[in-house]
Amino acid sequence: MALYLLYESAAGYACFQAQGFDEIGHKTEEVGNSVTNLDRFGKVVKLQAFCPFDSALDALNQCNAVSEGHVTDGLRSFLELTLPKVRQSKKPKFSLGVAEPKLASHIYEVTKIPCESNEFVLELLRGIRLHFDKFLGNLKHADLDKAQLGLGHSYSRAKVKFNVNRVDNMVIQAISHLDLLDKNINSSSMRLREVYSWHFPELVKIVNDYYRYAKVANYVENKLELSDDKLSGLTEIVGDEDTAKEIVEAAKASMGQDLSPVDLVIVKQHTQCVIKAVEFRKKLCDYLVAKMNDIAPNLTALIGEVVGARLISHAGSLTNLAKCPSSTLQILGAEKALFRALKSKGNTPKYGLIFHSSFIGRASARKKGPMARYLANKCSIASRIDCFLEKNTTAFGEKLREQVQQRLDFYDKGVAPCKNIDMMKLAIENAERKDTEMEVDKTSAKPILEKCKKRKYKAADDVEPTPEEAKRVKEKKKQRKGEQEPEPYQAADKANGPNEFEAEEATAKKKRRESE
Repeated sequence: MALYLLYESAAGYACFQAQGFDEIGHKTEEVGNSVTNLDRFGKVVKLQAFCPFDSALDALNQCNAVSEGHVTDGLRSFLELTLPKVRQSKKPKFSLGVAEPKLASHIYEVTKIPCESNEFVLELLRGIRLHFDKFLGNLKHADLDKAQLGLGHSYSRAKVKFNVNRVDNMVIQAISHLDLLDKNINSSSMRLREVYSWHFPELVKIVNDYYRYAKVANYVENKLELSDDKLSGLTEIVGDEDTAKEIVEAAKASMGQDLSPVDLVIVKQHTQCVIKAVEFRKKLCDYLVAKMNDIAPNLTALIGEVVGARLISHAGSLTNLAKCPSSTLQILGAEKALFRALKSKGNTPKYGLIFHSSFIGRASARKKGPMARYLANKCSIASRIDCFLEKNTTAFGEKLREQVQQRLDFYDKGVAPCKNIDMMKLAIENAERKDTEMEVDKTSAKPILEKCKKRKYKAADDVEPTPEEAKRVKEKKKQRKGEQEPEPYQAADKANGPNEFEAEEATAKKKRRESE
């Protein structure tokens, strides 16, 4: 059986014919040496046809199609012209060797050409790749290298630049930078307080906030020069005139030591560094909020910007987070505790990064575990919607947040929440509108809300009675009603008064009591 080989190069498609190779011994060292030797390899593998690409854009499109396992029109026409025709009635006497199994299966579906992809074919394609410029006499090795380099750059650029607005790499870098800034600001502010307290120790007790403390220290500089003229500036910084007067009075009676002009310059630079770091942190937080609303709006609406960004950062990307099941998302960030518990056969952790959500904090101690499991389930749904939905909407995240709030009320008050299908219908109706921030009309929301109201409210710890218990309760109620409601003849006798026999019995009872 003849064997043809399809080789995809940066310059174009090439078809080779291999004859005289023994598949049984293709793994031996002799076959490997024959592949590296051009004289021996050129006698067995010969070039059948070559189809160059029209342009760099055509080469990029063909490369993308091959990587995804699709057969383009150009590749299909090249194979039909080069290879023998395949008849439906007869079995073909040749096969096509392809490097990618996915592409081989698609070629067989489209053209009915028998394809194979194994180690023997890969070994032959390795030799073709090594001596490809020698098979094509007009193509120079330098030209082939330039074509490979250009195609590699354009292919990588196209893969990376799929959607600029939804690249989650900047969110990962922003949340990491935010954590680093928090550590630096805390350490720098503590160092500033320690240094400036030698000069003005009373200021620490008056101003507690480190940002205001740094601004006051930058404004005051030397406490000996502080007077009532700077009272207006201190009031703007502190926000309270009484506090500003207290600072001025404390500076006049301060017990701190004096600092040299050089030391005061260093302290002022230190305060400026802290102020700039705090202001940059505020800008970074605003950038993170805007970026999260673009990348994962539903996850942001459900759990918040910071917690959502930490989940994406820990998972590696939004796609990886969407692939995670809810059980994995629940303990994301608590891997050390999980493996420690598995090793020691103890209790596994109930929550990881989602513990920082406000819903977990509001739940009771007994319900924190079920609440974390329910919240992880909703976060998994929200991340998948954000990853695979083309429209940018917050309708689903808002409804998922309402569901979590209803579940929290169910744990606290026993109020049963609405069904998930009803809430998703409302979310879809809200998402289909042009303005996603508009509330759903009362007419469309009425039937679904009525369903929620009609459902019976149960306590969280109540258990439904069995049918036997229900029968007993009904019988007891009937007995109580029979005892309370008198029969008609009894009621008539009471209305008419006591009978003669009843009067005699009553007098007899009175005589007995008197005798006793």
